[in-house]
Amino acid sequence: MTRLSPRNALRRAAGLLAAAGLLAVVPLAGAAAPARADEPPVFTLGGPAETGLHPYRAGGGPKPSRLGITVTASSGEEGTGFAGRFTLTFDLSGVAGVADVAFDGAASGAETSDGGASGGGASGGGTAPDCEVTGAKAVCVGTGVRPGTHPVAALVVTAAAGGERGDSGTITVTGEAEGAAFTPFTTRVTVGGPDLVMEELPFRTELVPGDRQQAPITFANRGAGDAEGVLLTLRYTRGLDIPQRYSNCRYSEDDPGPSGVGRTTAFCTVEGAFEAGEAYTLATPLTIEATERAYRDTFLYRIEEAGPPRPAPAAFERGDGAVLRAVPVTGPQNRVAGRTADPTPHDNEREADFRTENTADFAAYGDRVSGARGATVTADVGFRNVGPAWIGHLRSGEDVAVVDFTVPRGASVVAKPDRCRAVTAAGEHREDQRSPAPRYLCPTSPAVHDGEGLDLPFALRIEEVLIGAEGEVTVRAPSARNPALPFDPAPANNTARLVLNAGDDGDGGPSTPPTSDPGPDASPSGAPATSAPGGGAAGASGGSDSGTGSGHGGGLASTGSGALTVAGAAAVALTAGLALVAAARRRTGRHS
Repeated sequence: MTRLSPRNALRRAAGLLAAAGLLAVVPLAGAAAPARADEPPVFTLGGPAETGLHPYRAGGGPKPSRLGITVTASSGEEGTGFAGRFTLTFDLSGVAGVADVAFDGAASGAETSDGGASGGGASGGGTAPDCEVTGAKAVCVGTGVRPGTHPVAALVVTAAAGGERGDSGTITVTGEAEGAAFTPFTTRVTVGGPDLVMEELPFRTELVPGDRQQAPITFANRGAGDAEGVLLTLRYTRGLDIPQRYSNCRYSEDDPGPSGVGRTTAFCTVEGAFEAGEAYTLATPLTIEATERAYRDTFLYRIEEAGPPRPAPAAFERGDGAVLRAVPVTGPQNRVAGRTADPTPHDNEREADFRTENTADFAAYGDRVSGARGATVTADVGFRNVGPAWIGHLRSGEDVAVVDFTVPRGASVVAKPDRCRAVTAAGEHREDQRSPAPRYLCPTSPAVHDGEGLDLPFALRIEEVLIGAEGEVTVRAPSARNPALPFDPAPANNTARLVLNAGDDGDGGPSTPPTSDPGPDASPSGAPATSAPGGGAAGASGGSDSGTGSGHGGGLASTGSGALTVAGAAAVALTAGLALVAAARRRTGRHS
């Protein structure tokens, strides 16, 4: 057992990153090294570097802290990780007289550090381990380890009776399995130490583009020891900006395209001694701005002890502005009551949601393609978010929109984008996803950035040459019952057309019903239109899932009727002309 002073006892800045989901950004334990084909996979055990414990209160009993242990397998480990049984052994002799240890799920419902009751277990991707504590040793047995980093055991740790502030000890965990190896991990627990608490800011949350407001971030140390430096984490979504770029902050623009939210993350290391019982604020408040692309955005701000220096990932770049500093709060509120409050991680972080009055124009686009009977052609359809706003469903995780594509008559889909699923002509569920369907629904992700959208190439086989056969491309809300996009001010361009073998009427949009052109190798009577799986002709639209109309002219989106009708007399008058056009096209094709 090691006895430390309260000021220097604790370096737990990284210790609770796992609880906040930040391990993926700044990992504390190295990733498992890829194994050679002739070597067993090696998995890395990890977790918080240090954890602070509330001092034991005579007559009041202990308050527990939660310590999560993780296992990391690289994505290359045996392709899918490890499916066998494994055993974890915890050496608790280093915390004898310092802390008492139980396991979540075997702790008789003890209160955990997040205020809830313990229960259940943790899993490395397979069966949750069964854990048993015997004296100074604990053994957990589990099955299966998936690629990536996953929780594998949850310890409930309390200060031992009779201990003093500054008492410190270590817990070491090792693992073994037949056909796999584990890198051991050691973590430290300390009685006392700092407990940093982030104060919630009273933001204005209903905004318009261009609005700016100050963010005087304020935090307090409600623990029993001082913090030697703090780490301030800022994370804000695409529609927000903090114009200042401080030299003691590292920034990353996480903008993975239409499949991701797109966030800016800043890690700011602020030097100084932050004393127990004191409150601190930034020397100069941050400025939060709603940009022209703001719509539904979030801002996260988190405080923790800095701990030992950690290398920032390569994607992070240092700012070139002034140094971000924190100073004591002046006045009577600078002393914080409850210096011995439970050092828990859940109050280190706050998050604000903003709603900005803004719009995003989703514009569908179609295509014009041609081919002979039996040929396969590629049609490129989809939509673009013309902006100005980006759209993200951050809380629900629901798709922003869906592209509803009706296949033109005379064609069948032989290859589709992976995100698209086949449905019936009426838009209903279709069990068969392999054979050609009359209609396809292609969902977006929960975020669609300004200037981006979906590009959806479909491979179509020409089953019958129909002059000017049309399909429909509509971008709409995921619900067919409420298809309107609430943020879109221009619904007229939500629909476009895909035209096959356009006629010679100038703009590519046929002015008469599709006409069969059997081609030189077809039978005199021509071939009938192919029947779509699930009933109905391929490309037939209708039902509650139908779009609102067809565009005119391939890639240009517009409104208009999808049905082409003509009076009987006009149809008779035009038939001869269409026959001449078809014959001319065949002659041209042969000579070319």
